[in-house]
Amino acid sequence: MPTLGSPLPDGKGMTVKAVQMVAPGRLELRDVGVPEVGPRGVLVKVAGAGVCHSDLHVLHMEQLPMTGFTMGHEGAGWVQEVGAHVTGFEKDDPVLVTAGWSCGRCRACVEGRDNVCQVTGSRMQAPTIPGLGPDGAMAEYILVDAHHLVKLGSIDPATASPLADAGLTPMGAINSARSRLTPDSTAVVIGLGGLGNVALQILHATSGARVIGIDREQSKLDLAEKSGVDELVLAGPGAAQHILDETAGYGADAVFDFVGVQDTVDLATSIIAPGGALRFIGLGGGQFTFGADYSNRLPWQVNAQLVYGGTRTDQLEVLDLARRGKVTLDVQRYPLAEFERAFADLELGRVSGRAVLIP
Repeated sequence: MPTLGSPLPDGKGMTVKAVQMVAPGRLELRDVGVPEVGPRGVLVKVAGAGVCHSDLHVLHMEQLPMTGFTMGHEGAGWVQEVGAHVTGFEKDDPVLVTAGWSCGRCRACVEGRDNVCQVTGSRMQAPTIPGLGPDGAMAEYILVDAHHLVKLGSIDPATASPLADAGLTPMGAINSARSRLTPDSTAVVIGLGGLGNVALQILHATSGARVIGIDREQSKLDLAEKSGVDELVLAGPGAAQHILDETAGYGADAVFDFVGVQDTVDLATSIIAPGGALRFIGLGGGQFTFGADYSNRLPWQVNAQLVYGGTRTDQLEVLDLARRGKVTLDVQRYPLAEFERAFADLELGRVSGRAVLIP
């Protein structure tokens, strides 16, 4: 592996390796310059960078706002260098790079809603994330504002990177539905891949709800058996009626859809209980009609949200669960240079948990 400070051929600077988006649908492993650390910056030596379905979505976008950026919104590693105004971090500290880059000062951030930051996002655009514009973690090093780092403590940074999304996003979705997760409630998780499997673990560890998991693949149901789930259901024509039968026809108090295709959206809307929490996390393009009249497909007082990541508090909570062994990740490692194989395996369904690139 090239070390920090490898000279560029022209002798004008230093270079490291990074997986960059060079054109729509095209990634390359490139030599890039080592970023200069500013007063509030921290240079992190990457231990692992997660590969997510969101990365596949970006890869297949026909139009991009820009190119030439380093991919990767899930990153963890060790502090290499800190800026002059940075306190609280020292060299070799294991750290996680947060996925939502908020300002920390606007009204939303001060109120603890930093995943809807007013400065780095807008009314119709989510806050900035690394790996889509700002350079991400699929590299040997990543430069981060100190505000976007949290300490990992005893968690191994080589396998911790998925906690920045696969841990954060389920925690954010579940925390947003806490009022419906009472000891006598029923929670349904649709899609038991990387994020859905973590959601099962979080629900088991932090709520008294009865937890039911649904997936169309038996292998994912088998893997989910270790997550503390109360019941597993194979997706199909009878799945919705099964949930209704199990809840005396009332429906589930909280439904978390980690897929978002039309079939799963139809399933979610058909099993949600009156006053329930409906959370869409997967970006599969499914839709449903909401009418402000009696034609509405949803029961009365259902609360529906399209989830975007989570807050800093959500991140700290899921890291605490990971330290205590309440949340574990099934990680499949790939060398950074084999990023194409990692992306292909993920797209073809050959990754049961989370794929992580190791520089």
